Amino acid sequence: MSQALHPMLNIAIKAARAAGAIINRASLDIERLTVTAKSHNDFVTEVDKAAEDAIIATILEAYPGHGILAEESGREHGARHSDYVWIIDPLDGTTNFIHGFPVYAVSIALSFRGQIQQAVVYDPARNDLFYASKGKGAYMNDRRIRVSKRTRMLDCLIGTGFPFRKGDNFQRYLKMFEEVMVQCAGVRRPGAAALDLCYVAAGFYDGFFETGLSPWDIAAGSLMITEAGGLVGNFTGEPDFLYQREIVAGNPRIYGQLVKTLSPYTRVIKEDPKVDAELEADDGESDPEDDALIQQLQAAEDAAQAEKQAAEPEAAKPQRKRITAAAKAQEDRDAAEREPKRPGRPARRDDAPF
Repeated sequence: MSQALHPMLNIAIKAARAAGAIINRASLDIERLTVTAKSHNDFVTEVDKAAEDAIIATILEAYPGHGILAEESGREHGARHSDYVWIIDPLDGTTNFIHGFPVYAVSIALSFRGQIQQAVVYDPARNDLFYASKGKGAYMNDRRIRVSKRTRMLDCLIGTGFPFRKGDNFQRYLKMFEEVMVQCAGVRRPGAAALDLCYVAAGFYDGFFETGLSPWDIAAGSLMITEAGGLVGNFTGEPDFLYQREIVAGNPRIYGQLVKTLSPYTRVIKEDPKVDAELEADDGESDPEDDALIQQLQAAEDAAQAEKQAAEPEAAKPQRKRITAAAKAQEDRDAAEREPKRPGRPARRDDAPF
């Protein structure tokens, strides 16, 4: 690396490369993998678990007091109540991996009191390393990256993800796809959300949207986008997206146009009770374990933010000062009296002694 990196980012890069080495070795003989279905079309292999173990071991060796939120093991490892939480997806794009389709990645993010501070996404198939520190910019292989400058949806390439789990509402997706596809130059779905978000940050895509994603799918990629000059939020355009299972991202101009298109499909705000009832009927079952974990994490983050605000000293909070017309006039008179008078200047009305 040409620039000095934050120590915690260096640890994340070390962990991501260790996991990538495990993934690359396994990719040489995919037929020998043991594949288990967590749910319909949602798979896990021993590679996911081995890569996750390597990441967690690397992180906890350096920072034993930090918390861990990982896709396969949840909050099993690390400190339970730390302000620092590492959010890990050891192999984003497992379905691609087990089919030999080379679009998958390792995703690692560090959250401090609910805010993503460090992020790494590593593509072992291409040896592409994306990384970012809050306030320091986003990089791909030591090269600074920025979102695209396109302003018209008709010129844009948009990334997305298709519904694949039991409980996903395919009809809802079709309506969104139809609205977005007729507006843009093309829609792509490679199948690894962490990489999709990095491609927005690098300007390969102009925008991205998907529903049903978990925090470990999007935490690292979201920081890449904001550090590359883009915007990310839920379908209503608000920054509350990490636990909402919906995300839209893009360069600032395209982000606004996507929000306008996708806001009627948000799950954050209920628009029409009749439509909502139909959508819930179509949805079927969701993953209760993931839903329970995400609700628990959202509640913990809300509680931490409330505690932080309560602990903030009164003097640090912005104070509103009311200025009356009389006070303003007095300030003007005081300023005029302090103003040095130039010699030989004719007396003004304000300078007269009466």
